[in-house]
Amino acid sequence: MRVHVLGCYAATPRSYNNPTAQVLELPKNLFLIDCGEGTQVAFRRKKLKFSRLEHIFISHLHGDHFFGLPGLVSTLRLLGRDKPLTIHGPKGIKEAITLLLKLGDSWTDYPLYFNELDSKSSEIILELEQLRVSTIPLEHRIYTNGFLFETKQKSENTWQPQYAYCSDTKYSERIAPLIQEVKCLYHESTFLAQEERLCEYTKHSSARQAAMVAKQANAQNLLLGHYSTRYKDLNLFRLEAETIFKNVLLAEDGATFDF
Repeated sequence: MRVHVLGCYAATPRSYNNPTAQVLELPKNLFLIDCGEGTQVAFRRKKLKFSRLEHIFISHLHGDHFFGLPGLVSTLRLLGRDKPLTIHGPKGIKEAITLLLKLGDSWTDYPLYFNELDSKSSEIILELEQLRVSTIPLEHRIYTNGFLFETKQKSENTWQPQYAYCSDTKYSERIAPLIQEVKCLYHESTFLAQEERLCEYTKHSSARQAAMVAKQANAQNLLLGHYSTRYKDLNLFRLEAETIFKNVLLAEDGATFDF
């Protein structure tokens, strides 16, 4: 399993960094998780192939998580795509994307499907031969889901949690039971502990709180991201989390992690 970080910051723009987007690469699959502005350019820089992309997962409808999606959908049309693309995201995402396609008279020539989500409980939203994806209900200012990616273990015919993506969310003890023994947890860490007073108001988390979730879930690794641009030194997030959880990694634009 390989994770490509295309963007690691929160909503406020930076000169050389993108808002949230990741690509999860498995032997037979390439998945895009969230699609902030600049995603398709970052996709190109990583030399990833658009043709391998069949499913996109959008956590919620805040701009830093999906404003790059209309451009990507249009680019795939310009590249002559003909195979289907499915977008999994909150109810309303179909209306948002199709309105822009309508206004620009740029309907896709390829089948574009939407799997709109509104359940407040965890549910399986995609199941392939060796992979399934479930939602992780999160607590944010609007309806938000994280995503759990599991692979089937042939020898035991069981599902192994590989990657849990949790952004955006306030600290919640309801996450860990859904992702027990996950190989890697990506958990947003917008703030450091000294600004935790802002977490409840904004419905975001600190690095300390992310580490608490990783420990509760018995995760093997914790990947932090979605940093507020108020912080200049990202190592502060790692150092804070390591006081609670050992294996801490920092998501940074262009980084790739193998698990």
